[in-house]
Amino acid sequence: MAKLARADLENVLRSRQLDRTLISVLNPLGPNQPQPGSSMAGELVLSTGVAPLDRVLAGGLPRGELSEIAGPRSSGRTTLALQVMAAAARRGEIAALVDTFDRLDVASTRAAGIDLARLLWVRGQAISSPLGPTDLRDRTLDRAIKSTGLILQAGGFGVVVLDLADAPSHALRRLPMSTWLRLHRAIEGSDTACVLLVPEPLARSAGGLTVRLTARPVWTASAPQATQAPSAPTGGAILAGAALDARVTSPRRRLNGEAAFTAAH
Repeated sequence: MAKLARADLENVLRSRQLDRTLISVLNPLGPNQPQPGSSMAGELVLSTGVAPLDRVLAGGLPRGELSEIAGPRSSGRTTLALQVMAAAARRGEIAALVDTFDRLDVASTRAAGIDLARLLWVRGQAISSPLGPTDLRDRTLDRAIKSTGLILQAGGFGVVVLDLADAPSHALRRLPMSTWLRLHRAIEGSDTACVLLVPEPLARSAGGLTVRLTARPVWTASAPQATQAPSAPTGGAILAGAALDARVTSPRRRLNGEAAFTAAH
């Protein structure tokens, strides 16, 4: 994205009180430095950076479409999203993350290999529990969705991730379908892939896809006993990571398959 366009976008987000803190404070090049890289025009898909998953996805996430990564807590949703953004940054593209409830851990972002100079991080309202006051939660969701729409309209991003993973499913289901139609219209025909992080499948454009994740812990040394819960180690067992299983669905793209991969702890 051009320097002026990015500055304008940040000003709009601030003036409309849709953002609390932008990634500029973390940009090692400084807030007034141009952001390197541009979107990869002409490519139809955005590689996730995870080879087994890309094979099932026929190359990656579709550009110009609204897709979703769905799964329960600790299923690997955020891990996969960080991998997608890191892969985009390595190709010289700029990624954007709308962090609805301000949950992103910067150390995890760096560990995933994301170049912070190529990331726009829009931090939402930190809420101790999204199950708390309904009015505050709904306002926070509304600001995050509006921020995402502005970012998509600005263009110039390889991938835009809207993190709704910690929002209650019933609150998300109450959102009108026009919410997702507007987001899709904002990127239709563009080089941007928009990805929702959600607790369960919620919305995708006709040409988008759903990646449903489940995870199992991977232990070093002795494994948990069969009679114990999978998360309960025995003896000196150490959690080494998670084995992720992804189920991919996209009727229009005729994708329907599974992939397995590992995420390090």
